Amino acid sequence: MHGYDEPVYLISVVAKVLNVHPQTLRQYEKEGLISPSRTSGKMRLYSKSDIDRINMILRLTRDLGINLAGVDIILQFKDKIEEYENEIDELKTKLAKYSSQGTIAKGKNLVRKKATYEIIIFGE
Repeated sequence: MHGYDEPVYLISVVAKVLNVHPQTLRQYEKEGLISPSRTSGKMRLYSKSDIDRINMILRLTRDLGINLAGVDIILQFKDKIEEYENEIDELKTKLAKYSSQGTIAKGKNLVRKKATYEIIIFGE
């Protein structure tokens, strides 16, 4: 059994399983939507994670009619949310560790608010 992120599937296999042309997968890569691994001979290899991401792209484009630029923005948001969820999990683990050690002093702030803003400008 291969791991979720282990690249083992050739482009022809993925294209057949997902019922898409291999050129579609190449276009997704060119657009930066997916990043398959490469063998030393430059053959593309896809993981189960890559296939799930491609499935999401196909659902967004086929079922919802979203163009690839919109898909890119959605995937960026999805990736950022996953990043934040991982950070929250790490902080919960640290908090549990400190709580169990009794190192938290009453009235002491454990969380500091950090404000950051990103501006996205869409041109015409």
